[in-house]
Amino acid sequence: MQLPEEGYLLRVFIGEADRYEHKPLYEWIVLQAREQGLAGATVLRGTMGFGANTRIIHTFKIERLSEDLPMVVEIVDTKEKLEAFLELIDPHIKAGLVTLEKAQIKFYRAEKKVK
Repeated sequence: MQLPEEGYLLRVFIGEADRYEHKPLYEWIVLQAREQGLAGATVLRGTMGFGANTRIIHTFKIERLSEDLPMVVEIVDTKEKLEAFLELIDPHIKAGLVTLEKAQIKFYRAEKKVK
């Protein structure tokens, strides 16, 4: 798969406890990204954060383990593909934040397999 030099980065900020059909929402989003043929997706688990639903700080500390840490799903591809993908996932994100920004793609390559 080739990506243009100028791509876009889609970031989806949600909570670890968010679900879609009894599955973690972040997992469902990644599976949908693969199914839609996007270049790739990465999930990052935050160690601290808060959002629109609550002003309570969710944190990963031994003395106070949060059950709803922040999760960020990052996907880089073309603007058109990401906007179409956003239309697919938007109805299933009940609370969160989504950003779309320009990204300069330096390279996107898979490891060559030796035969």
